[in-house]
Amino acid sequence: MAERSTAAVDVADNSGDEPLTAKADEATTDGTAESQDTKGTKPQDTDGERISSEVTLPTPDLHSGHKLARRYRLEECVTRLDGFSSWRAVDEKLRRAVGVHLLPADHPRARSVLAAARSSALLGDPRFVQVLDAVEEDDLVYVVHEWLPDATELTSLLASGPMDAHDAYQLVSQVSQAMAAAHREGLAHLRLTPGAVLRSSTGQYRIRGLAVNAALRGITADGPQRADTEAIGALLYAALTQRWPYESDAYGLAGLPKGVGLIAPDQVRAGVHRGLSELAMRALANDGATASRQEQPCTTPDELAKAVAAMPRIRPPEPVFTAPPEYQRTTYQQGSYGRPSARPGAPVTMPVMAAPPAPLQSRTGKALKWAVSALLIAALGLGSWQLAETLLNNESSDPGSTQTDPKNGEDGKKKSTGQLLTVKDAVEYFPDGKAQHPNDVHLTYDGDGSTYWRSKSFIGGPKLAPFKQGVGIVYELDSAQFISSASVSLQFGGDHTTASLYAADSLNSSTPLTSMKKIATTETTGTEAKLQTKNPVKTRFVLVWLTDMPKSPADRYSSAGYKQSITEVKFMG
Repeated sequence: MAERSTAAVDVADNSGDEPLTAKADEATTDGTAESQDTKGTKPQDTDGERISSEVTLPTPDLHSGHKLARRYRLEECVTRLDGFSSWRAVDEKLRRAVGVHLLPADHPRARSVLAAARSSALLGDPRFVQVLDAVEEDDLVYVVHEWLPDATELTSLLASGPMDAHDAYQLVSQVSQAMAAAHREGLAHLRLTPGAVLRSSTGQYRIRGLAVNAALRGITADGPQRADTEAIGALLYAALTQRWPYESDAYGLAGLPKGVGLIAPDQVRAGVHRGLSELAMRALANDGATASRQEQPCTTPDELAKAVAAMPRIRPPEPVFTAPPEYQRTTYQQGSYGRPSARPGAPVTMPVMAAPPAPLQSRTGKALKWAVSALLIAALGLGSWQLAETLLNNESSDPGSTQTDPKNGEDGKKKSTGQLLTVKDAVEYFPDGKAQHPNDVHLTYDGDGSTYWRSKSFIGGPKLAPFKQGVGIVYELDSAQFISSASVSLQFGGDHTTASLYAADSLNSSTPLTSMKKIATTETTGTEAKLQTKNPVKTRFVLVWLTDMPKSPADRYSSAGYKQSITEVKFMG
């Protein structure tokens, strides 16, 4: 078997680090982090790969809140490695989340990082996470790229188990086609790891760090097309087996047993698609899949993409439908009426049915039928007259009402009673895990308008998204009640506060907002939000959710910014 490069699979430079599963957050947000504990670590040489050997450099001493170009506000450092750092940031001009790589302008790799970022930006292929800006300013070089909060990286997908054949087919098809397009423009990745591949909510795969991730680490390769092809083969191998195709463990995946060499995926795990297994071997072992097979090796992403296209299309699995319960016969059908005896040896005889009586055909019978018919008609007429009289009496006693139930409206739906509902308990709702002031929620229903629960002060507003989807409190009533309206008293007025009511199922912050039913929403510039629903909704738990807040001056508790406080909440039935 020909020598296999690890240029794009990144095994050697992970040895000795803690498992990558412990760094899931870093890899998810940045795609460049393997370990932040890199003090004293020197780059290592690997087969087919050259990593620059300069000593570890200090990273720029920046902090959260620092602004680049008076536009990109740094929020959270997700990687600090070998003289550069990577951040989650906010583009305040376009009000969106972005990622930023930072390194000193005198860093030995600063020029190559700038060149790689600008070349990647010119590609403009939507299958890659786009580079938005690449700038040298104030002794710093920084690269700004897209941030995809709704995408999931391949590392997380593989943590739950191997993919089915259709998903693995889509992965290798989309990634190989994307990398073939990049190589046609002279761009290589060289760091195509599971952390560099993202799957969007629509099922599309996107690749981040094209050229830039390798430039940040000084990685080069004599055969970049072969290195990227082998990396795609490793991704396909991992997708089919949930194993890394090398002896070393990496990216939260166990490696192959030591001493056995590279074995085909269908020999590692039962039920693996034969065609995809051979395709992975053709990309990984570039001298051919196996000794018994005659397929040519795939040494470039373009060859791999053509090999995928030549395969029979793998269709998605059929949806699984739950079988309906077996039809239950009625007691009458399960009985023995009209059936022969089941006793062994007993003669099978059908019961003799008596002939039905003759109909009433005599003169007396006909007279009796007419008398019964007349009585029924008279009874129906009398009943109808009594019913009409009752309805007229009800209308005369209440001329302005046409409903038959005082608790229901004209269309039969529950109508508002205006009754004040009792709040039993409340907790702060923070599905992102970042609470505001959870110990003060009881002050919003204590009957004292001078006490309140408050949010923190936010820099961006009035809409908190995308930095934070909202803040709020879930209230528990003493029982399940119909809610028709609510009054939320606020501390700050101004432009503007948006409040919404949701019917929740528990006092639990882990319940997603999308699973709740929205009852009502309103926007106000004053200090009171009135929420009214067309049709009352029955629930025991109610969420008051604030998504927009006015800009307010500093007070003794918080600095100036977009913030709000709830002094009192009342629910009406």
